[in-house]
Amino acid sequence: MGYTNIEVRPMAPNIGAEIFGADLGQAMGNQTFQEIHDALMEHQVIFFRDQKIDLDQHKTFGRRFGPLAIHPASPGPDGHPEIVVVHADAETNRDAGRIWQSTHWHTDVSCVETPPLGSVLHLKTVPPVGGDTLFASMSKAYDALSDRMKTYLDGLTATHDGERVWRGRYSDQGIDDTGKVYPKAVHPVVRTHPVTGKKGLFVNAVFTTHINEIPRDESDDILAFLYKHCTKPLFQVRFQWEQNSVAIWDNRCVQHLALWDYFPATRTGYRVTIEGDRPV
Repeated sequence: MGYTNIEVRPMAPNIGAEIFGADLGQAMGNQTFQEIHDALMEHQVIFFRDQKIDLDQHKTFGRRFGPLAIHPASPGPDGHPEIVVVHADAETNRDAGRIWQSTHWHTDVSCVETPPLGSVLHLKTVPPVGGDTLFASMSKAYDALSDRMKTYLDGLTATHDGERVWRGRYSDQGIDDTGKVYPKAVHPVVRTHPVTGKKGLFVNAVFTTHINEIPRDESDDILAFLYKHCTKPLFQVRFQWEQNSVAIWDNRCVQHLALWDYFPATRTGYRVTIEGDRPV
């Protein structure tokens, strides 16, 4: 794919590229944005360095991809409900639920009827070492399955539930979720990307509870196999953050894992999430 306004440097054979020549905080022409969008479709996760953007600029750029979603559980900063705060430091409880989710391979908010298209994460403070994020391509993971396994998975659906992830997760921030009903949804185990047309696996260890059309013990074993398969190094790229780095990933075909190996250092930033569509 040709690019004229930006430079795209692939970071791994199957996923990930670093983008140069774009300032995400400034007004952006349609051609430049289209090339960024095309790079995201081609590489599934893209990275930028030295992006000094404030919350309003962050939201403005995110809206180029579509309407911004408000997280079902995570409270945003005052006046910015679309923003998810990403933060861990020396005071963060190692057993905190909000850390548990982020440090397991997952697809963001897959428990809603229309899971996010993707996310734009901007880190403002990074630890001196550690705190990398890993991303894995679910289309490459699907392609690597045997034809027999692809046939087996065809037509199966899985339940995704936010209850076990978010119940009490933000109690340390004074959030009382007593009586709150968290979303639950059923999605195909294999989804087709609405832009590229590629098939990809759409189950993850954080939100997926079971496959619906088979016995529970069989479901447990199939999911265990898929979770292990999805995170093979062959399908991954690893990003080492710097201050004011930005990552944009396509949530429809990517899982990610944030390493919490930097305690007690501080890692903080902000994320916007773009509304998506119903998986098919």
